[in-house]
Amino acid sequence: MAKPREKGKARRELGIVRYLRETRAELKKVTWPTRDEALHLTYIVLGVTFAFALFLGLLDWLFSQTFQQLVSVLTG
Repeated sequence: MAKPREKGKARRELGIVRYLRETRAELKKVTWPTRDEALHLTYIVLGVTFAFALFLGLLDWLFSQTFQQLVSVLTG
């Protein structure tokens, strides 16, 4: 008869093996993009990221200019 600790360890190992087997099965079901699709989507992500960075940088600059004007008016 197995000790309780050994039995729990065996169950845990079986759980890990089952998890890895199920993960592998799910990954086989995935429709992976082609190289061209992946590159196209990468360019879209980079373009949107650049556009938002530009927008946020401009917004930050506008807020800092407005804040500087407000401080200079209030301090006289």
